[in-house]
Amino acid sequence: MRKTSLLLLPAAVVLLAACQPKTPAEPAAPAPEAPAAAPAPAADAPVAAPLAANAELKPTQGSQTSGMVTFAVVDGGIRATGEVRGLPPGTEHGFHVHEKGDCSAPDATSAGGHFNPASSEHGRVGHGTHHGGDSDNILANDQGVAMVDTLLQGVTLGDGAATDILGKGVIVHADPDDYTTQPTGNAGARLACGVIAAAQ
Repeated sequence: MRKTSLLLLPAAVVLLAACQPKTPAEPAAPAPEAPAAAPAPAADAPVAAPLAANAELKPTQGSQTSGMVTFAVVDGGIRATGEVRGLPPGTEHGFHVHEKGDCSAPDATSAGGHFNPASSEHGRVGHGTHHGGDSDNILANDQGVAMVDTLLQGVTLGDGAATDILGKGVIVHADPDDYTTQPTGNAGARLACGVIAAAQ
């Protein structure tokens, strides 16, 4: 009888183990996903606008006026700063961005008219309707040097839009702009011309 009990014991242990509730296995942690690769830039993706551009002003035929002007994006438009030399002392002069970056004609008429992407009337910046290329007059000091610090509104720089002034002309005129006469403000002849190019 004792032998029989001992023989039955292993079988009872096996049966008992089989009746025990099974603990559910812990779910395996998912493998970490590899970071997605950054998409390659499209071939036709827009180019970032330049931080600044320059225009070297060279005299037209019979003029002594020259200078350098820098254009930069600011809140509210494009700020033009620089220096124009060789002007008659104490005189005021029209200063405009023109539609073509072409200073090849002796009188710079190759630069065309004022840059006017909105097809608006000529006027004064900050005082109603005006061309994109319109800006305030510049004033020469007693040495014939004018410091340029003016704002262009309604234009952009280097974005390729219809309002972009990159590649356009810059003209210093012989007379002041009266901000009224159409289409040029009666600013007279062209003393100096330059082309707006991205700063190197």
